[in-house]
Amino acid sequence: MRVLIADKFSPHGLATLQSMVDEVIFRPGLSADELPAALAETGATILVVRSTKVSDTALAATEALSLVIRAGAGVNTIDRVAASKRGIFVANCPGKNAIAVAELTMGLMLALDRRIVDATTDMRAGRWLKSTYSKARGLKGQTLGLIGFGMIAKAVAVRARAFGIKLQTYCQPPISAEVAEAFGVVPKATLHDLLSSSDIVSVHIPYGPKTHHLIGRDELALMPTNAILLHTARGGVIDDEALAEAVASGRIRAGVDVFEGEPSSATADFESPLRDLKGLYSTPHIGASSEQAAAAISDEVLRIIHDYLAKGIVHNTVNIVSDRVARFRLIVRHVDQVGILASILSALRSEQLNVQEMQNIIFSRGEAACATITLEHRPSDALLARLREQDKILAVDLRATGAQA
Repeated sequence: MRVLIADKFSPHGLATLQSMVDEVIFRPGLSADELPAALAETGATILVVRSTKVSDTALAATEALSLVIRAGAGVNTIDRVAASKRGIFVANCPGKNAIAVAELTMGLMLALDRRIVDATTDMRAGRWLKSTYSKARGLKGQTLGLIGFGMIAKAVAVRARAFGIKLQTYCQPPISAEVAEAFGVVPKATLHDLLSSSDIVSVHIPYGPKTHHLIGRDELALMPTNAILLHTARGGVIDDEALAEAVASGRIRAGVDVFEGEPSSATADFESPLRDLKGLYSTPHIGASSEQAAAAISDEVLRIIHDYLAKGIVHNTVNIVSDRVARFRLIVRHVDQVGILASILSALRSEQLNVQEMQNIIFSRGEAACATITLEHRPSDALLARLREQDKILAVDLRATGAQA
């Protein structure tokens, strides 16, 4: 079993992984263009990436590849459609960098309110401008609008409450009343409502076709004068050109960690309409980059690989069907012998019954097992009778799941 790691990975995690598999190929500098050749050369079964893009070409480079793990939350850099066509699992590590991103979000918020970056720049230039930088609005009593309310937004909410900030959120689907009460956040019915009533807005949603330029000129125009916009999600959720215009006008300020068309490498020239604006603080997509986050992500990658190899289970898969209707559950207790499961599946095939999910558990001493099979359609009474008549089948039970077609 070979694992190719194409991005940075914690030294401790690397050492642990080397004791788990036959070979670990660690090439943290691989580019998207170099990845297909590396996969073809190594014949890796598992690929671990962070920011390196995984294309259809890369996924097709070796038939051995069966699992791609994104050492982070977002998976927009991986061609999931191509992976699904090839039967390759794609998994991620959701929530493991939530605290790191939340901390950077709060850092940008504080820095903008107190203009820390500008003050530091003037101090380094020998300019003591106390009267200029002693003017700040302060955060206590301000209203923070959170777009999205996943793990990162929740972590921001917890920290913002400690500053006496009032909280509201807009997300789809809406959060429950229980979650709203637990985090002290007020749900807003529309994005329009949230933007127009927030002193500070922070974006925490994934990027995709439905969220491309979710915030553009019209949305930015809704924000109150002197409002702050924080963007630590994914480039493309906000229209960078529109944001540049809004900041350049002096009407709002912004703290941005992600950009449209940002470099994929660790070191590169940077061009963006947001680059040189007064009133905008920026960081080079470092929200998830802390030692604590790296350790947590490393541990999750190791858990995913361990359970995949030991149990055939893939945690956090993002490219498997989760909404297919499984209306019936067939439970068959049987003698644990070769051919028994095949005979059960053959019987289901005779009635064109497609298996949605299946689990086969072996009892202690290995003499008996229990197969649990979920189905969309009900097996006939005749098929159930045939199964019960088999010598090696101990019991057959059919239960409705309660799911609706």
